[in-house]
Amino acid sequence: MVKPVTKAVFPVAGLGTRFLPATKSIPKEIMTLVDRPLIQYAIDEARAAGITDFIFVTSRGKSALEDYFDRAPELEHALEEKNKDKLMEVLESTNMPSGAISYVRQQQAMGLGHAVWCARRLIGDEPFAVLLPDDVIMADEPVLAQMIEAHNEIGGCMMAAMEVEPEAASAYGILDVDNRDGNVVNVKGMVEKPPMGEQPSNMAVIGRYILTPEVLDELHETEAGAGGEIQLTDAIAAQIGKDPGVSGLIFDGERYDCGNKGGFLQATVAFGMARSDLGPDFRAYLRGLDFGG
Repeated sequence: MVKPVTKAVFPVAGLGTRFLPATKSIPKEIMTLVDRPLIQYAIDEARAAGITDFIFVTSRGKSALEDYFDRAPELEHALEEKNKDKLMEVLESTNMPSGAISYVRQQQAMGLGHAVWCARRLIGDEPFAVLLPDDVIMADEPVLAQMIEAHNEIGGCMMAAMEVEPEAASAYGILDVDNRDGNVVNVKGMVEKPPMGEQPSNMAVIGRYILTPEVLDELHETEAGAGGEIQLTDAIAAQIGKDPGVSGLIFDGERYDCGNKGGFLQATVAFGMARSDLGPDFRAYLRGLDFGG
C-alpha cells in the first residue's frame, strides 16, 4: 500500500541574482507572471494535486514571501466596501489556512539537496513532493497531479521528465531509462549535465519530484561535493536498484524555465495569450508588431 502524498517542499532560499536589480528588494518567487507571482502557480498546482501541508525552505530577506500568503484585512475591507466581489475572489485564492504553511531557514547556500534536508523534521516518515517554482508548467491536468496518480500505482521515487534536443542535454540532469510503460519510464541511472554527446538518453529532469523518506536519510549522510553543494540527484540515484526504485513520468504539458529572463518572457506571452480576458487583445497586439528587424 503506497502512502498518500500530502506534504510538499518548496525550496525558495535562492538570491535570484539572474533577475537583479529587481531581486534586490523582492524575492524572485514574488515576481509576477501576468498577474500572479511565480510561487502562486506552484501552490495552486500542489493544492490541485491534494497537497495539504506546504513547507517553504527560505532564507534571509524572504519576509515578503511569507506575507503574501497571509490575510490582508485592510485590503479585504476596502474591496468589500466597494462591492468588488471578483477581486475578493482573486484575493481569497492567495490566502492559506492557519498552519498549512511552515517555514524553515536554509542558513547556508549548500544546494537543492541541502534545502530539502532542512525540511526533514517537518516531512517525517512519509513520501513527499518537491516543487521548484522556477519551473512553471501549462497543463490541462496539473503535473504534480499526474505524478501522484502514477505514484499511487508504483510508489518509490518519481521525477517529472521531458524530452529535450540532444544539444540541450548538457543543461539538465539526464535519465538513463528502460522499460517504458505509457508515460512512466524505469530509471536505471542519472547523469547531471552530461557533456555533449555523452548523454544516456534525451529524458531530462525538471523541477517536480515525489520522494521517499529514505532520500532524507541519504542526504543526511551525503557530503558537500563540487561547489560546496549537496546534490539532490545523488540522493535519488542511491535509490536506484532498490524496491520500489526510481521512475520518471513524461508529463503532459508545456514547461517554461522562469529561472532565466528568456524563459520568463516566453511564459508571460504564453500565459497572457491563454487568458480569456487578455488573450484576444494581446494576440491582436502581437500580430501588429513588426518582427522584420
